[in-house]
Amino acid sequence: MTVKRPRIEGYAVISLEGMIATSDGKFPEEIKIPADHEFYQDSVDRASAVANGRHSAEGGPKEKLRRRLVLTRRVERVSVDPDNPLAVLWNPGSAPFDEAWARLGIDGGSLAVVGGTDVFGLFLTIGYDAFYLSRTEASVPKGRPVFPGVGKDGPTPAEVMAKYGLVLRDTRVLDAATNTVVEEWGPKG
Repeated sequence: MTVKRPRIEGYAVISLEGMIATSDGKFPEEIKIPADHEFYQDSVDRASAVANGRHSAEGGPKEKLRRRLVLTRRVERVSVDPDNPLAVLWNPGSAPFDEAWARLGIDGGSLAVVGGTDVFGLFLTIGYDAFYLSRTEASVPKGRPVFPGVGKDGPTPAEVMAKYGLVLRDTRVLDAATNTVVEEWGPKG
């Protein structure tokens, strides 16, 4: 059975340097902005499923209730998560995205990609329909970047998205007091 590809949307909040986590993988307090958190949770609530790496997830009381793809190298191809029947474990190195999506049993819908770095990077090659990048003015100089290679000597998140054919479509203020904005990026055209 062939299922329709979902609308793929990425969601990340970053520091000035493009970091989503500290070097030890923790979510930095400096980029925890209540207005962004509300935007994020509302967005994943609307999604048909969530995609995240083995060490990241969206958190909150609804986390275990959501359908999800968990990207991991610990499985051969695709399998149901033995700890969560709503989750599918997917090894993108040995199985295509379409196989993992079909295993979730969702026809069409939307997939919220919530990180981490390698997951955000992989979906650049699969193709985002939209990427919602929340920017804060907080500094996290050393950490884990939103996309592979982003950092002090690497490209900016905007340069990475442009390289994959994404363009800035819209910017809006989420929190004026902290000057936190969300940018919507999407394919040209």
